[in-house]
Amino acid sequence: MTDAPAIAQQIWDMKYRLKSIEGVPLDATVGDTWRRVARALAAPEKDPDLWAQRFETALADYRFLPAGRILAGAGTGRTVTLHNCFVMGTIGDDMGSIFANLREAALTMQQGGGIGYDFSTLRPRGAPVKGVGADASGPLSFMDVWDSMCRTIMSAGSRRGAMMATLRCDHPDIEEFITAKQTAGRLTMFNVSVLATDAFMSAVKRDEDWQLVFGGKVYKTVKAKVLWDKIMRATYEYSEPGVIFIDRINARNNLYYCESISATNPCGEQPLPPYGTCLLGSINLARLVAEPFTEKARIDLGALKDLAALAVRMMDNVVEASKYPVAAQRTEAESKRRIGLGVTGLADALIMCGLRYGSPEAVACTRTWMTAFRDAAYNASIDLAAEKGAFPLFDREKYLAGETIRALPEALRKRIAKHGIRNALVTSIAPTGTISLFAGNVSSGLEPVFSFNYTRNVLQRDGSKRAEDVTDYAVALYRSLKGEATSLPTYFVDAQSLAPADHLVMQAAVQDSIDSSISKTINVPESFPFAAFAEVYMQAYDMGCKGCTTYRPSAVRGAVLELKKDKRAAEDDTTVPLARPETLPGLTYKLRWPESDHAMYITVNDIMAEDAKGLKVRRPFEVFINSKNMEHYAWTVALTRMISAVFRRGGDVSFVVEELKAVFDPRGGQWMNGRYVPSLLAAIGDVIEQHMVEIGFLAREAGMRSVAGDGKIVSLKDANTKESGGREKRLRACPKCGTYALLRQEGCDTCLACDYSKCS
Repeated sequence: MTDAPAIAQQIWDMKYRLKSIEGVPLDATVGDTWRRVARALAAPEKDPDLWAQRFETALADYRFLPAGRILAGAGTGRTVTLHNCFVMGTIGDDMGSIFANLREAALTMQQGGGIGYDFSTLRPRGAPVKGVGADASGPLSFMDVWDSMCRTIMSAGSRRGAMMATLRCDHPDIEEFITAKQTAGRLTMFNVSVLATDAFMSAVKRDEDWQLVFGGKVYKTVKAKVLWDKIMRATYEYSEPGVIFIDRINARNNLYYCESISATNPCGEQPLPPYGTCLLGSINLARLVAEPFTEKARIDLGALKDLAALAVRMMDNVVEASKYPVAAQRTEAESKRRIGLGVTGLADALIMCGLRYGSPEAVACTRTWMTAFRDAAYNASIDLAAEKGAFPLFDREKYLAGETIRALPEALRKRIAKHGIRNALVTSIAPTGTISLFAGNVSSGLEPVFSFNYTRNVLQRDGSKRAEDVTDYAVALYRSLKGEATSLPTYFVDAQSLAPADHLVMQAAVQDSIDSSISKTINVPESFPFAAFAEVYMQAYDMGCKGCTTYRPSAVRGAVLELKKDKRAAEDDTTVPLARPETLPGLTYKLRWPESDHAMYITVNDIMAEDAKGLKVRRPFEVFINSKNMEHYAWTVALTRMISAVFRRGGDVSFVVEELKAVFDPRGGQWMNGRYVPSLLAAIGDVIEQHMVEIGFLAREAGMRSVAGDGKIVSLKDANTKESGGREKRLRACPKCGTYALLRQEGCDTCLACDYSKCS
């Protein structure tokens, strides 16, 4: 097999290597990390030394990859959770419950756990609040508070925050929820998904009326198809909200008899009840292919079975080994012992077997592999139950009557009837972007290969950066066997060359063997027609998927960039500051921040410049901020100089607004004009945005915004596009390194040029 590239070493050093508080490495090698994790997870066993040795064998050669929280936290002695994510408690429709839940969320995020919440329990905006003579502000206003909390936790140096918010399709505020993230800087810590019921999907197909209801009161009646089209249009342009088929999730839940689910973890692969825990790990299929790139290429099913047995045992032990931020989370985990064992490297494994991702042959092979994977994982959990006992809430008769369990082979059902099962739910397909890089850049989860080659900046010991070409695992192996100059066969396909249908059939094939759910992004080209796009979601529902998430690049989210950009193109991007005329037109705005005794006066001056076609356009040129409050003097001067310097460089400077509006104040923001503003800087961003709109530099009409470098307002369909080999490759700017290399996959943002990753 191929050796792990330098990028794997960098990922290990930055993400998973144990270091002292002073930054001194305590894990000398990756082997030390495997040993640390193996010993920690073997501690609950009667013979920990024996199992530590076996666990270490499973981890070696990157065959089993526990989730990042386990790799980073197990055996460190630190107060961190080994569970990646949680769904928090049900939010009661009163202030006491709301802020008690906010506190629990903060404690959970502080220990490194992502969280999911269903906000459907909160009364809609404008509903009366009895006893206080006021109207409710609605669930969206409290989501703003959660968003601010998450930013505050991040400012303390913890792991980047990740949250999921769900809202039922019949909640009166669902239309506001659908478009909430289209406001720059709002709810940036959240992924958002609509809980679509079977009744709603039926009403959409029949073009029936749909009632928006809360507490038995009908607030509004809409056409189901009109509401569905609003969801589709939003995700077509903004990639959110996602859609979760919630009735299907509950009907197929192994624990249907003792829990109700209305939320998921941030990336959607784990639908969970209140205080449910998300415990993840992945078997690396790319490391299990025997005789790759030959006619005899195959997955070693015996090795898969043995590895699944060790992986299930390791993950089951995490229940005891982990810390829990909230006591109810421990109770939930111990009473059900839910785990989410999945796979990664599926696309590379298919390539190594000569199969094109999404083809009928690949789908059939995937079904065979995943059935073997499921049976091995379930058998391992049954064996554990025979040894250690079934999960405490196991009810033999009800469990065996579940829809998913009834679909298992008879031999498995008989074993469950005899021994019980240790883990109520066993399988899940999680995002594996970072751990897949760590494993030598294997394909992530069940996703296709995004790109066979790209450039990433590798941080050196002296603080400098070195550009390194990163090659997909299967490509590197193929060339090591066939020669560097050998061209790649046609079954080497990447995400840019696949149709949405290829993604969809693979998701449906894998879902059949997964008792929980799947994190999967269906990549859609920008030119894909809206009607066909909406049909992808309907097909996902009809094919039995539990949810659907897509990513379609658009001008709203960033500019086109080829994965490799030549030197001449980079030089052409360099801009020269515009010269300042003697006089400039401008406007001055008064801003009163509630905490300040004195108002701020913000002046934005503009310049008339020529666009690419020689037409005169008005664009912002400089900013001045004045106030009697001298406390703000130094930073406002610095801010105005920096913003003015950016404005004078030309190009599309609307990102300045987005950056300002994303700034939060750890002390808390303020309510202004009925909206929560997270900081004074965010309020200044609002003012500058207002000015950009007023001068015509930035348009906020549906489907429109300033995207051209010369300030011209263009429609989305006319947005500039660059192509590489006839395939669109659109990536957004990374918030850490600034490179246009931010990939959206599996519900997470991952930068191809640095170590940035965030699931929100």
